[in-house]
Amino acid sequence: MDFTHRSHRNRRGHPHSREFAQHRSRDSHHFGHEWGRERGERGGGRRRVFDSGDLRLVLLKLIADQPRHGYDLIRAIEEASGGSYVPSPGVIYPALSMLQDLGHIGEVASEGARKAFAVTETGKADLAVNADKVESQMARLAAIASMRERTDGGPVRRAMENLKHALRGRLGGSDSEQAIVHDIAAILDEAAQRIERL
Repeated sequence: MDFTHRSHRNRRGHPHSREFAQHRSRDSHHFGHEWGRERGERGGGRRRVFDSGDLRLVLLKLIADQPRHGYDLIRAIEEASGGSYVPSPGVIYPALSMLQDLGHIGEVASEGARKAFAVTETGKADLAVNADKVESQMARLAAIASMRERTDGGPVRRAMENLKHALRGRLGGSDSEQAIVHDIAAILDEAAQRIERL
């Protein structure tokens, strides 16, 4: 398989080169700390789902299954977690950059403008050495999906849809009164507090 491996010193021409440059410096301090975000947490906060090494192994496993580009990987992780965990491009592309620098993946030809990545022999060897860790992290995603399936019941989804439509109808206009906005916010805050006390 023909890989186009490039050093981090020369990324011109890559469709995501701007994202690499922006996120690499901004997110470099997160290596070994928090990678990604999980939807549905109280207060919209963030918690660590994968550290940098675990995320790297998950991406490498998914790429080993079949060549993928960055967007494919985001969607694959979202699907594996039942929609609960959606890593951002600012998380995925620096991790892919590191995998390329390590020689674990390389670019391969694909349809369209996006560049797909495929695993190298070095990457396969890394997966073999870390097989237990890979299995553990994939099981973790499955557990997150299972938890969402248990908690995201039909009545709750229906109520959330009703709320969404009500908010659109009441706040959709540009002339929404500020007092109404504050009243709605107070109602939602109270509902959130009552749910937390259940």
